[in-house]
Amino acid sequence: MQNFGLKRCEANHSVFYGHTSPEKCVYLMVYVDDIVITGNDITRIAQLKNHLFSHFQTKDLGCLKYFLGIEVTQSKDGVIIAQRKYALDILEDTGMANYKPIDSPMDSNQKLTRDQSELFSDPERYRRLVENSYTLL
Repeated sequence: MQNFGLKRCEANHSVFYGHTSPEKCVYLMVYVDDIVITGNDITRIAQLKNHLFSHFQTKDLGCLKYFLGIEVTQSKDGVIIAQRKYALDILEDTGMANYKPIDSPMDSNQKLTRDQSELFSDPERYRRLVENSYTLL
């Protein structure tokens, strides 16, 4: 990407960016085998796609709809992002999909101790949830 003129973001090495003028920019984000390209320089975005097509086996899937657990809806008024499906998947995985919401699930003054309750019958399921939540950070 650096040969194409994009710079690597210091804060996140899977993000590349380029400014062709003070008003025009292009961003490329990579996560495993997924790539998101965005920006307001349509010409440079098309050139970047052609560059990627010529060097890698890639496919243009069109406008972004879903990425890393985030649903993306685009309109002329702007972009809306949501994690509804991700939250529903977590509820389904934990067997809580049919639970009813409440304002406060526990007394905020309750003191918890290590040996206060039963151990989980399947702790691996809960470890997987915690692990998945860190991958989105």
